Amino acid sequence: MNRQILMGAAALLMLGAGAAHAEDFTPKVKGQVMVNFRVTDVSPDANDAITTAAGGATGLHVNVSDSYVPTLGIAYFLSDNVALDLTLGTSNHTVKAVGTGTNITVHKTWVVPPVLTLQYHFAPKARFSPYVGAGVNAMIFYNDKDQNGFTVKLKNGVGAALQAGADWAIQGPWSANVDVKKVFFSTDANINSGALKSSVNLDPWVISVGVGRKF
Repeated sequence: MNRQILMGAAALLMLGAGAAHAEDFTPKVKGQVMVNFRVTDVSPDANDAITTAAGGATGLHVNVSDSYVPTLGIAYFLSDNVALDLTLGTSNHTVKAVGTGTNITVHKTWVVPPVLTLQYHFAPKARFSPYVGAGVNAMIFYNDKDQNGFTVKLKNGVGAALQAGADWAIQGPWSANVDVKKVFFSTDANINSGALKSSVNLDPWVISVGVGRKF
């Protein structure tokens, strides 16, 4: 349902952009800075097995909740078509151990997941300007809170990211933005001082809609 809300918001942004006067918008150019203010769904794909320290099966797997947060995207255009883009924000997630007859919260955490990509913009002078990108991300966990008698340690690290999106000029320097990233990141979870463990492939989808301004 929340993803449907995001997609509906994106559709409304695009409709609003289409209603603007076609002759009055700022194209993308070398040396420009573009700032996007977004609402973002950070949706981990984790579904990894929890095992004993020796690798034995427990019948449990990891579940990590989505998080809906504001994010900021800052792009600097190295040329009319090529830009460096930095996405900033922080999200909070609930970690559960799930299995037959079991659904228990074991940990809550915040994460700073900056993503830096190199983008290619296909039509920088057009009202509708799609782009793709690829780059790196970091995952830095903080403000961890153990739950229900469990102790959980998550390892910080770096990963890779792919990106696709589009800007639709509204009027002057303003535009609507839809942005989708697939982040590839794995972490080791140490549970109850090593009595249990899991290699967690978070690999979140990062789906955003928002409004941008060129400077």
